[in-house]
Amino acid sequence: MANFFKKAFHDMKESAKAQHEVDKANFEAVKAESKANWEEAKMSPKARQEKMQAEREAQIAEAKARTEAANARIDAAKNSK
Repeated sequence: MANFFKKAFHDMKESAKAQHEVDKANFEAVKAESKANWEEAKMSPKARQEKMQAEREAQIAEAKARTEAANARIDAAKNSK
């Protein structure tokens, strides 16, 4: 019975350590995102507009790549019949 509690407390200790690492990583991520948002808010309107346009172009390129991949899968499925 004593070994059961000893193992249980050891497991809880290890779990708490692991959760602490997760919490620490999440805190650092939120802190970095907050700083990035602050820096972006201080950008000039022209720079912000250029950044948004670059993001839109990246999204368009990604969507085109996904479309091409889907069309390739469609062609492969048709050819395998």
